[in-house]
Amino acid sequence: MAMLSRVPFQLTGRYAERNKWEVVNGPGDSRPTALEVIEDEGLVRTMSDKVVLITGVSSGIGPETVRAMVSTGATIFATARKLDQAREVLGSSLLENGAVNLLFMDQTDLSSVQACAAEFRQRSDGKLNVLINNASVMKTPEGRTKDGFELQFGTNHLSHFLLFYLLKDLLLSSSTPESHSRVVNVSSSGHRYCPVRFDNLNFEGEYNGWAAYGQSKTAMIYMTNQIERLYGAQGLHGYSLNPGSFVSPNLQKFCQEEMEETKSDERKMKYFVNIQQACATSIYAAVSKDLEGRGALYLEGASVAGPVPPDGDVIEYGYGEWAYDREKEEKLWEISKKLVGVE
Repeated sequence: MAMLSRVPFQLTGRYAERNKWEVVNGPGDSRPTALEVIEDEGLVRTMSDKVVLITGVSSGIGPETVRAMVSTGATIFATARKLDQAREVLGSSLLENGAVNLLFMDQTDLSSVQACAAEFRQRSDGKLNVLINNASVMKTPEGRTKDGFELQFGTNHLSHFLLFYLLKDLLLSSSTPESHSRVVNVSSSGHRYCPVRFDNLNFEGEYNGWAAYGQSKTAMIYMTNQIERLYGAQGLHGYSLNPGSFVSPNLQKFCQEEMEETKSDERKMKYFVNIQQACATSIYAAVSKDLEGRGALYLEGASVAGPVPPDGDVIEYGYGEWAYDREKEEKLWEISKKLVGVE
């Protein structure tokens, strides 16, 4: 443990001190929860004029992200492929009183994304202040979406890219000088596993589950940065983030061997957070006044992260060497537009 003191600390912001390795102590430690972020921002029941759309709310950090946002008083729309599971995990109290509006979306099918966007437009009165792209799959066996894309790239990146593109006019029109609109992309420290493979986006003939996952999460960062470049001056900002390591049986169903190995590593387990802490960074990105008017930021631990230290390992805070690259961000943007069929 002593050698960790050589690693430069990479986080800045009000919660940065709570993420230092000297004080990190596993799930439920002093690192902030999503509700704590809402309370610290003074936003409990203050956002009744805002509309928030969150994807992937049937498991993982999705349901807790919804619960935290509900506390602000905002109108919440939430998507899921398994609506019955989403209803069960969210509970009747949130759904029956109208606090949360569920929408069906299968992110392996771009026609389903289009249908969901159309339904949202009808039900939201043409308003959208915050889009949280949370849904994800991780290290899946080789597969393809219904549109023929590598499963992780198609689900994690392309479906969210299309959803954003179909709703960006609402995000732009809903922005005000006092409260700019935001797109929050839930990426991962796993983006450091692989850059975008422009020469083989589908990993044809050389599939590797972790590399494909890394590519999809790098793509989400590139999308975020390009949103800022194109629309930041118009009051629409993009943020990408790593929620941290947490236990999610559904997300990690293809990673059981790795999870068992991690449990025997005391240092890694100290970096794990509980679900309430894991969604804190999404909430911070969505609402924090600290971020107002600026974007293209990579966040961890409800803080702004810098580059990962040269001697840092997979558990260290920070973004990878390829996370910021204007040429590749612009290239992927244009490729993604063609792949999903938008102009």
